[in-house]
Amino acid sequence: MSSLNLDDFSDLIERPDGGVRRDAEERRERLIVPPGALGRLDELGEWLSAAQASVRVKPIERPRVVLFAGDHGVAELGVSARPAGGAHRLVRAVLDGESPVAVLARRAGASVRIVDAGLDCDPELLPDDVVRHRVRRGSGRIDIEDALTREEAEQAVRLGMAIADEEADSGTDLVVLGDLSVGGTTAAATLIAALCGTDASVVTGRGGAHIDDLAWMRKCAAIRDALRRARPVLGDQLDLLATVGGADLAAATGFLLQCAVRHTPVILDGVVSAACALVGQRAAFRAPDWWLAGQVSGEPGQAKALDRMALNPLLDQGVTVGEGTGALLALPLVQAAAALAAELPERASDENTDADADGSDDEKAVVETGNATD
Repeated sequence: MSSLNLDDFSDLIERPDGGVRRDAEERRERLIVPPGALGRLDELGEWLSAAQASVRVKPIERPRVVLFAGDHGVAELGVSARPAGGAHRLVRAVLDGESPVAVLARRAGASVRIVDAGLDCDPELLPDDVVRHRVRRGSGRIDIEDALTREEAEQAVRLGMAIADEEADSGTDLVVLGDLSVGGTTAAATLIAALCGTDASVVTGRGGAHIDDLAWMRKCAAIRDALRRARPVLGDQLDLLATVGGADLAAATGFLLQCAVRHTPVILDGVVSAACALVGQRAAFRAPDWWLAGQVSGEPGQAKALDRMALNPLLDQGVTVGEGTGALLALPLVQAAAALAAELPERASDENTDADADGSDDEKAVVETGNATD
């Protein structure tokens, strides 16, 4: 029997500091730019104040992209445009600086960390710092078998928790969370459908590689069959991750929950990170207060999950490539909000009283006119 209970996170996670947020809102009223003129940047600045427990927002100086990698056995059914067991190629592209997330990370000044939770490849193909955490080689085919044993699911969740602790201890002040997987969106859609109580067709998208109609039907059928296996274990999040999740999804779930414990803000990417967040919300209802939705991926499952968590995406650029790319696009927006909240000056005190002074002069003139008439 596993010793880990995800429900315990409910007692460990607090919401961002509400008192600090109220003070930040009051300070915002005093800035030289009128309230509302900066649109959603105001809201982001106040959210950062509460997350940092600092009325004057600190700049985002050490952002980190964290990508959990894994292969899913369900990809054997042809539910992805990428070959089954091919996620290591995605990892190699990031390491070689040839993927969209690698290019954008360089531009944004964010370092990238890849964690192999369940790749289906020889470890020698990738650097040791990537593969040394691997829980197992590939995850099971969720339409007919469990993705993981319960012990493996616990190991994966604990792996994610450990990575979150390492990032917090090293000074990471904002995380961009993504995945490098083949078949991961199928597992993610299954988790979302199970937790939202909906049918497979409602959450089945075409993935980052845009599958054709036949592949979409195969994917929908796989999710339908996996849902039958998921529903009996809905009462236990760890069992759910073991049954229809995967090593990378379980690790990302543990990572998100521990980031909330450690007060580390996270920008979510697409449907995979949204599914992990939804599992995390089921375990600890305050946890989503520490997360931002980076962008609209176009996956119906993501929209369903974000709606359930009341998270409103920052961007909608039609980016479907996944791998943390959409969330990374939102990073400059969050950095801009932090800079504006921190550096914009407050209005001078005499500006604050001009209106009152003008009002007093008008009233005085009315009184003098009235006296003259009498």
